[in-house]
Amino acid sequence: MNERLRNDIKFLPGVGSRRAEILYKELGITTYEDLLYTIPFRYIDRTRFYKINEVNADLPYIQLRGKIVRFQEITYGKRQKRYIAHFADDTGLIELVFFQGLKWIQERLKTGVEYIVFGKPTVFNHKLNLVHPEVDEPNADRNLLQSAMQGVYRSSEILQNNGLGQRAFLRLQANALNVIQGQIEETLPTCLLQQYRLMPLYEALSNIHFPQNAERLQQAQYRLKFEELFYIQLNLLRQRNERKSVARGFIFPRIGDYFSACYNRLPFGLTDAQKRVIKEIRRDMGSGKQMNRLLQGDVGSGKTLVALLCMLITADNGYQSCIMAPTEILAQQHFDSIQEFIRDSGIRVGLLTGSTKKKDRRVLQEQLIDGSLHILIGTHALIEDTVQFRQLGFAVIDEQHRFGVEQRARLWSKSEQPPHVLVMTATPIPRTLAMTVYGDLDVSVIDELPPGRQPIRTLHFNDNQRLRVFEFMHKQIQAGRQIYVVYPLIKESEKMDYKNLEEGYEIISDAFPPPTFDTAIVHGKMSSDDKQFYMQRFIRGQAHIMVATSVIEVGVNVPNATVMVIESAERFGLSQLHQLRGRVGRGAEQSYCILMTGYKLSIEARKRMELMVATNNGFEIADADLTLRGPGDLEGTLQSGQAFDLRIADLGRDGQLLEYVRQIADDILANDPTLTDTQNILLRTRLNQLKNKTKNYKDIS
Repeated sequence: MNERLRNDIKFLPGVGSRRAEILYKELGITTYEDLLYTIPFRYIDRTRFYKINEVNADLPYIQLRGKIVRFQEITYGKRQKRYIAHFADDTGLIELVFFQGLKWIQERLKTGVEYIVFGKPTVFNHKLNLVHPEVDEPNADRNLLQSAMQGVYRSSEILQNNGLGQRAFLRLQANALNVIQGQIEETLPTCLLQQYRLMPLYEALSNIHFPQNAERLQQAQYRLKFEELFYIQLNLLRQRNERKSVARGFIFPRIGDYFSACYNRLPFGLTDAQKRVIKEIRRDMGSGKQMNRLLQGDVGSGKTLVALLCMLITADNGYQSCIMAPTEILAQQHFDSIQEFIRDSGIRVGLLTGSTKKKDRRVLQEQLIDGSLHILIGTHALIEDTVQFRQLGFAVIDEQHRFGVEQRARLWSKSEQPPHVLVMTATPIPRTLAMTVYGDLDVSVIDELPPGRQPIRTLHFNDNQRLRVFEFMHKQIQAGRQIYVVYPLIKESEKMDYKNLEEGYEIISDAFPPPTFDTAIVHGKMSSDDKQFYMQRFIRGQAHIMVATSVIEVGVNVPNATVMVIESAERFGLSQLHQLRGRVGRGAEQSYCILMTGYKLSIEARKRMELMVATNNGFEIADADLTLRGPGDLEGTLQSGQAFDLRIADLGRDGQLLEYVRQIADDILANDPTLTDTQNILLRTRLNQLKNKTKNYKDIS
């Protein structure tokens, strides 16, 4: 990369130390390269000039050509002023309104001089106007205005107040490109540029900021997106290949009594999807390579049973297993359900959480060391230094996005060589995101629900239909069923009108009064003991209704609960709504998810409600969530320490390109795994540069 690109941004003409500090704090820009890779999020067509009689307040940004015919200064309030320039062309008159920088405007603007005016039409004082428009003479800043499309950059009040508005930002981009003067090293080999008809890098950066036309802009976007996604995939695939070629894995060839006893005693048959996934894991376990596999499956699809059967294979081969869960509730849930499956089989299972007493910890540790404990289930407590295994061969990480990468790394150190790793998530991950976040893992999917499960019926009601919902809840309780009512907040917020938990608990208690009805309450600010107490009341069927925050999203399995009421459902993202819905429908009875919202909804919120009502398919919902909201953190699905930061590509819109470049990267590595061929030297150099910007987690998944 050109050394000038690494220059401190403060040395760029128009920046200086003070603005450099602001650019860093607001946008993370420290070098010329950072600036040039700060990409416009949209573009405005600057080729069209409107006539004043064509203008209305519904139009986006517009451009006018005309002259100022007179000025008007108006004082309002105690000392506040606004300055109005009456701007005319041959079709009419429009007001240009200014509230700040009046002295500068008075000195600069003149009557009778032709100007180009650019701004958003609005209505102020019942008159059509442009508030604080850009005003330029026709020949001013031609280098900025000659682009057919003008980029619009993300901004902030601090940037605006320090002279770093849109026009100033464009000048800085022009200055950076001028300093570089086309002398920039390519970041992709010539063979790739030619084979895939990609625009050279300098041309792409020039046209991304100052497009010559719409076609050149599209070519520039494609080139930069291609490169960004290509290097992410090349890096992930290279890490996966390196790990598979280097990391030895325990070989578990034997299917013995532990597995057979459990399998033969199952009260139901496995789904075809569960059988397929077990075969994939068995293949990994017998390969001699360390397994790193992501297991995706909707809530209730039977991931835990698959994990248990694989842990029993591990025990049949003389090794130990563990499951690390993000919460005590989920760890306890795993412990209880696994105990049911392996009763009288001779398998010994332990539970270790923050609440485990010292005496019990000591016993667990002794059993781990002497090998008599086959499976340990726990929370973060598993990674404490005092926890040591005799022979850890298989590790399951449940809802792994809730753990940091370095936390998981400490678990691998508890074995003489890395154990086989199964990463499980009930958060459906769109294919494009999975290929990026988990691109170095092999992926298995359980896409069937166990037989006998009925699809959950999802209904959407407004607040004014609440009495109908209460009547329905009464009927469900009379039929012996239980109900969740979930709120987004614990206490009332001054800024938000969403129903809150405390008020909701009172409303529910009034509508379902004791002693006829029993209502439990659970939220994240309660102590673990209180949470467990109320949760157990609900699990045992002593409480009819559980009022909770989304703390119950993960880890509660109550087959008798058939109704999930989600208050202020517009407050939740699609993936979280789907997770909450998955808390019901665990038994054979028909279950319901009721989405309660206000009457007035944004277009996006209404789309979310409609999609939830239309489908139970978690992967459809995850794809829609990615499209609607972008990847962001996507309900926490991004893992800590991820080795990329998307600056131009969009996983919601660029899925096809992602799959395309992944195949290209795969083909290159298939022919040259170490990237030592002459034509691939640049790829290896670039990967090393990217590696220096992040930690390498290839050894721990």
